[in-house]
Amino acid sequence: MFDLPQPPAMQRAKGRAFASFTLRDGAVRLADLAQAGSAKIMLPRIAGPVPEVVFLNTSGGLTGGDLLELSLDLAPGVRLSATTQTAERAYASNQGAATVRVTASVGTGGRLDWLPQETILFEASNLTRRTVIDLADDASCLTSESLVLGRTAMGEVIHSAHLNDHRLIRRLGRPVWAESFRIDPAVLARRQSPALLDGANALGVVAFVAQGAEDAAAALLNLPAVPGARLAVSGWDGRCLARVLAPDGLTLRKQMAQIIKTLSARPLPRVWLSGGTL
Repeated sequence: MFDLPQPPAMQRAKGRAFASFTLRDGAVRLADLAQAGSAKIMLPRIAGPVPEVVFLNTSGGLTGGDLLELSLDLAPGVRLSATTQTAERAYASNQGAATVRVTASVGTGGRLDWLPQETILFEASNLTRRTVIDLADDASCLTSESLVLGRTAMGEVIHSAHLNDHRLIRRLGRPVWAESFRIDPAVLARRQSPALLDGANALGVVAFVAQGAEDAAAALLNLPAVPGARLAVSGWDGRCLARVLAPDGLTLRKQMAQIIKTLSARPLPRVWLSGGTL
């Protein structure tokens, strides 16, 4: 078996999870739930009118050939917060890219806060991810992504990794915010360039799409400084966008937590509290 010209195909993790919610008797209720493979959904008990959904990948991480699909459907008037149970880890791959697909639809007057915890890229990892959120005419959403390049506390420096990350928010089928982000060995080799990572080991983006969202930019610029973090904010035409560069994951998390709490006017999802953020 050790003389085979090609390594044998390894078993891959496949996971799909879907949940839909409706408004009944003035309260948000679960309407449907389906899960298969390594993708699971938890519905923790939450005090207050905004429930939380927690997605969990029981495979413990992602490697080449894995497929993870997460999906939400919010009926008109539903407000929901969704996150992941822990940081997602993209491990070394020798069999192509791991794939993550996140889709959500938000009905009229609804709001989705999609706030996954960090994605950690390991050396030789390969990840393709696509996030698509569809909004009705007056629906809104708050979404974030955090990326950490290796475990900086252990002195890791990533030299070879691939990430293709595509994000799209549509209203009535028309794009209102779209972004494609790519990391490869060429980018990592020039990570000190101001046009690329500017020396950062962790980076994040928060997008808020809602009527009047541009007015929130001023509040973000007045946030207390997190030592080591660099924050840039813009607001225009129903959109507020914040970007963060940081030397490590903990610094990034602290800055992202401030931004998210300001834009959501709510506490962070409870599972975030285990990661060192107050």
